[in-house]
Amino acid sequence: MNDNQIEETASANDTDLDACQEKIGYRFQSLQFLTDALKHASGVSHRLASNERMEFLGDAILGMVVCEQLYLQYPEYMEGELTKVKSVVVSRDTCARISERLDLQEYLILGKGMAADPQIPRSVVAAALESLIAAIYLDGGMTPAKDFILRCIAEEIEQTVSGEFGNNYKSQLQQYAQREHGVTPVYHLLDEKGPDHSKCFKISAQVSEQRFPSAWGKSKKESEQRAAHNAMSQINGDEAPYPSEDSPSEDSQVEV
Repeated sequence: MNDNQIEETASANDTDLDACQEKIGYRFQSLQFLTDALKHASGVSHRLASNERMEFLGDAILGMVVCEQLYLQYPEYMEGELTKVKSVVVSRDTCARISERLDLQEYLILGKGMAADPQIPRSVVAAALESLIAAIYLDGGMTPAKDFILRCIAEEIEQTVSGEFGNNYKSQLQQYAQREHGVTPVYHLLDEKGPDHSKCFKISAQVSEQRFPSAWGKSKKESEQRAAHNAMSQINGDEAPYPSEDSPSEDSQVEV
């Protein structure tokens, strides 16, 4: 490799790191922390040089911040209820979803074999979020790390709470369908819009032969919950809370 090639590679790496910082909304004082957080074990010569130790630290910080937020945000919840929500919010699935929203998979430093695979394992993507949390903490302290976590998980907490407790319309619709018709509700995907990392989905619920007004949402889970809410509202003689023809951007601003 000649000098020009070396400079081009360094510049490309700097560009990637800059784009990553823009995406996560935090500027590092030491870019080494960010670089270390992006190193998967497959891309380094020794596992101690990977992001696994940072993943360990980030997991603990994430758990603490989520526990504190749930404690403050839901003073009426008992310990068991808080534990149930926390387990969902800090799960691998949630961490992977947040990482994908931030496009962290685009910046990971991987070995040739894994980099050649078009589908990076979700466990790897999830771990990247935890190591990134540790990197922010090591670089700037608890305040920016906490701010970053809360920006990422606020929506996840609200959706988990609405799904687990009082407003679980899918559960209500299922109970109604089984009690009144002896069937299970079916959810139909009618449309989807937006880029792969930020899609919106239009879904309707159907019970037996009756299909209810559809609803848009920022995920299939949210869309199904809203479609079930529309169905339960119609069953109860109320107006559907999520108009079917709203654009995804307008409807996505309405909280479940």
